[in-house]
Amino acid sequence: MATQLASTPDPNASTSTVLVETAAPRVTLRNSFAHPFDSAMAAARTCYSPRLIDPAEITEKQRVMIGSGTYFGGHHTVYQHAHFEFGLENVSRQFVWSFLHAHPFYNSEQQSQRYVRLDRAQAFVPSEGPSFGAAERAIYEKAVARAWDYYRELATVLEPAAREILGDIWHVGPASHAKRVQKVQRQSEKRAIEVARYVLPVAAFTTMVHTISGIVLHRLWRMCAANDTPTEARAVIGEMVARVREVDAQFFDRFDNEPMDEPPELGEAGRDGEAFAREFDARLSGLTSRLIDYSPNAVASIAEAYRAVVGLTASECPDGEAVDRVLNPARNPYRRETLNVGVHAPMMRALDQAHFTFAKKISHTADSQDQRHRMVPAARPLLAFADTRSPDYVTPMLIRDNPRALEIYQRAMDDAWAAKNELLDRGVPREFALYLLPNAKSIRLVESGSLLHLLHKWTMRTCFNAQEEIYQASLEEVQQVRNALPELGRYIGPPCYLRAGVSTPICTEGSHFCGVKVWLDFPNIERRI
Repeated sequence: MATQLASTPDPNASTSTVLVETAAPRVTLRNSFAHPFDSAMAAARTCYSPRLIDPAEITEKQRVMIGSGTYFGGHHTVYQHAHFEFGLENVSRQFVWSFLHAHPFYNSEQQSQRYVRLDRAQAFVPSEGPSFGAAERAIYEKAVARAWDYYRELATVLEPAAREILGDIWHVGPASHAKRVQKVQRQSEKRAIEVARYVLPVAAFTTMVHTISGIVLHRLWRMCAANDTPTEARAVIGEMVARVREVDAQFFDRFDNEPMDEPPELGEAGRDGEAFAREFDARLSGLTSRLIDYSPNAVASIAEAYRAVVGLTASECPDGEAVDRVLNPARNPYRRETLNVGVHAPMMRALDQAHFTFAKKISHTADSQDQRHRMVPAARPLLAFADTRSPDYVTPMLIRDNPRALEIYQRAMDDAWAAKNELLDRGVPREFALYLLPNAKSIRLVESGSLLHLLHKWTMRTCFNAQEEIYQASLEEVQQVRNALPELGRYIGPPCYLRAGVSTPICTEGSHFCGVKVWLDFPNIERRI
């Protein structure tokens, strides 16, 4: 898939001398079940046994009969018991976004581009072939290296502006204590690289711990072509399957699961995405996220569900009282929990009866975080269908307010699209050319969720420490819900808004407190950085 370059780039070198570090994906199996297949067979037998069946009791006949009966009959929960904890290195953020995090059944801890300075240009580079020769590779690597130059330049330009804003928020001046000055300095550096990362290509490598169940691994292997990165997906998932085979070969070898060659979506690939982008943006009417559908009887449905949980009549507990009992943090201590126990709390499950749907546009890098809210699923684009010839991107606030940074940023965007388009014009498969798109690339999606799960998202993402775009989208969503259903909207806000006057501490972020008393005027309060 990719080759290792011997030389290591100098972070301070010019573009002409920087080489892009690339490597094949490295997949390690960090933890796993001792006997995944026999454990699955034992779980299946237990369903029809008066006692608990141990994996050591499983016979070869049972492996054949129960294995084929459960797998081919679609009774797959038995293969969900075994979990596999992988370490993934040298995988692109485009692959993670397009495939690995595009479903809800996983857990990941991923290297953060918001807080980790990326001094070295490390990225996915396609293997050379008939449509990707030496000339195309040179264009590709030059574009990646140039993006890293812009990243370094932007981080340097943005840090003083971030330091000035944070110093003003925290009231830090020349006479301030050294520790307060140091804190602002550290935070300004983080803010600078957080925003500078928008120019990095989605080809950039990431490192992560990724845990999935056995049946999810089967599904990933079957579906590894159904995304924007089929070559990389097949290589990475193939290595994950190989690591599991080393532990228990029969977990895969007893079945004929092979990747689906031609997912039906791919017949549309290669269309010009300009018309789609214009129509979608027009529907947004200037918003980041627009409410396009919701449960109009949400209040009555939630109230009816709450009364069903506690066995009350409508006369004993009218709709307004029921909603207040469920949503008011002063009356419902579950609202003040940081453990997110909503799905385990009987009364909170009443909130599952109300649903909301939003159309939204955020950057690739912001959506990579947004999709981690797995209980608020979205229909996200295949970029092969939504690609545009002209630059199509999101600009962060810190850059918009800095003329020098904005000039650098716009050059970075123009260069990224120019390189991508040049590769397409040379016949490079769209799959590979799209790796050059920057993190800033606009992603247009439709996202839905029940109030129970949106409530958790909105609580976390209306905090000033949330990523800028997700904060903006969440704030707009909350405001639209407040307008549509004020009986519900007045109970929604960040942790400090919910806890003020009810619980201490008001802010749950500890030393990461944003420095602004948001709870005093939410949602009518300005976020400056």
